Amino acid sequence: MASADPALRRARAPAARYPVVIVGAGINGAGLFRDLSLQGVDCLIADANDVCAGASAGPSRLIHGGIKYLETGEFRLVAQSTLERNLLLKNAPHYVKPIETVLPIPSWFGGIVPSILRFLGRPAKLKDRGVLITKAGLAMFDWFGRRHRVMPRHGVALHARTRADFPDMADNIVATATYYDARITHAERLGLELLLDGMEANPGSLAVNHLALEGAEGGALLLRDTVGGALHRVEAGIVVNAAGAWIDGANEALGLPTRYIGGNKGSHLLVDNPRLLHALGGRMVYFGAADGRVALLYPFMGLVLVGSTDIPVTDPDEVRCTPEERDYMIGTVREIFPHIPIKPDEVVYTYCGVRPLPRSDASDPGSVSRDHSIRTDRLPGSGAPVHSLIGGKWTTFRGFAAEAADLVLKDLGRPRRLSTELMPIGGGRDYPATADERRALLAAIARAGASPARAETLLERYGTRAGAVARWCADRQDAPLPALPAYTRAELGYMMENEMVGRLTDLLFRRTDIALSGRLTPEVARAAAAVGGDVLGWDAARQADELRRVGERAAAFHGMDRAFAPGEAA
Repeated sequence: MASADPALRRARAPAARYPVVIVGAGINGAGLFRDLSLQGVDCLIADANDVCAGASAGPSRLIHGGIKYLETGEFRLVAQSTLERNLLLKNAPHYVKPIETVLPIPSWFGGIVPSILRFLGRPAKLKDRGVLITKAGLAMFDWFGRRHRVMPRHGVALHARTRADFPDMADNIVATATYYDARITHAERLGLELLLDGMEANPGSLAVNHLALEGAEGGALLLRDTVGGALHRVEAGIVVNAAGAWIDGANEALGLPTRYIGGNKGSHLLVDNPRLLHALGGRMVYFGAADGRVALLYPFMGLVLVGSTDIPVTDPDEVRCTPEERDYMIGTVREIFPHIPIKPDEVVYTYCGVRPLPRSDASDPGSVSRDHSIRTDRLPGSGAPVHSLIGGKWTTFRGFAAEAADLVLKDLGRPRRLSTELMPIGGGRDYPATADERRALLAAIARAGASPARAETLLERYGTRAGAVARWCADRQDAPLPALPAYTRAELGYMMENEMVGRLTDLLFRRTDIALSGRLTPEVARAAAAVGGDVLGWDAARQADELRRVGERAAAFHGMDRAFAPGEAA
């Protein structure tokens, strides 16, 4: 195991050569970095922005078995998705939690013909999934999810029970079906923990954010530090392009003209509507909208998460959740809960990402396969393999990483030393499985310097890494942030010092749930920037620049116009 602190190794410049260089620290790249590092392979992973800042920060935040893939006959993907979901519930229990999921059903026999057509690969809009087709699909779904099963099987409630459970649901719903999937409470932190685990396992591996691929020269990669400006020349025995929606752009920088990606934008809303939150009763409602798209809503951080759209895009750098998308998603909620109005000003946060789907001529964006694949080219100047990781999703990242790692290990002529299938991630290691174990762990965190209530909060945020955070805070003069007492100065300082924070946006949008929960204000941002001054040595000019970036991102990307205006120095 490594003796050096990952934060200290983060501050080092990359070495001149690595056996493997991974471009892109989204969930595909992060999963591969950990897997290869665990096999003893020295890796560099570099991201032009931050860990899980692209599509990996824009999902529906579900770890799901892919029930909708049954309709297109993608049984292998369903089998893999249900297995990986069950494994993540075991390996990352601090962030991956079960969620009871409800399917509103508007008819008894609807959807049979379109389902058959879709199953045969024929185009068909599936606007009505009746009781019979839903029951058959869920029986298959339960069967596929039998390996490492940790959740109950499905059930069906008819009209009277549905009315009792959901009095605000639309009158045309004749029944509901219930099954269990999973959600991820803080996706971006799980991605970070994969990198920290990889660096802990192998001192020769290094993860660096804000390090952009500029090009290639003589078989070496040219990587630019976008914060400090330094240019690094790194030779790679193997290159893995895990840049997601930016894969073709990264390949172009390497001198490889490819057309692998045809990304679709998916946008989501976080809505502050107590009546809607109460109507859900802690459950997710997953349904087919009137236009045939699949929609969802579920409780998330005291709000309601609503999604999503599926729109082809050409430039992943320019995607935003538009007012039209916001209105569309509000309209889909009205289809199921017509008596609960959602006002535009109740949308406290919006986000979107570009799904790195394979290029396709399909007229229906939703019909493009969510499966993954790997394409291989050769780096001009050296002939080194360049493996592009296409597709993939949060649920199946571990399995995809294992497939990619096996390919890289074959290139290197090295055997796999161990499997990640049953390996805990980060704060999921030694996570309490019983109430007694949880009480014992909370007592230990409290002894490290936290009150009982604070220990609960830290356990929810960091899993079994909470004790380290509590000790760090206890060793320093700590105090809650006046603008947001749920966080303390030392807690933010811990993340800045130990969790690869290069920009204030990293802290506020990904390391914490401050922005995601709709609690980001100029006052909170200023307090966090001041902590950056103390911990990272940011002077007044640097703090002002970081605040400007936060304000611009909050207003332009996330619709937080009530708190920030474009260009405002928070």
